Amino acid sequence: MGFIRGKGRPKKEKKPTPMDLLKLEIAEELGLADKIKREGWGALTSAESGRIGGIITQRAKRGLIDLDALRGSK
Repeated sequence: MGFIRGKGRPKKEKKPTPMDLLKLEIAEELGLADKIKREGWGALTSAESGRIGGIITQRAKRGLIDLDALRGSK
């Protein structure tokens, strides 16, 4: 007893997806990249996360990005 699965183990580094890279690029534009690198995505407020999502949506509507391609949809 006393052993909690997953606690104390270092997180595995996952390879960033194209969507991850886009979100990080937008976060950099908004001045949030240092916060994310320091504390992780979970440290963002809902307003900050929403702003990133809103910019992605705006760019998709303008045809500047292809969301299906970023999500890996075929």
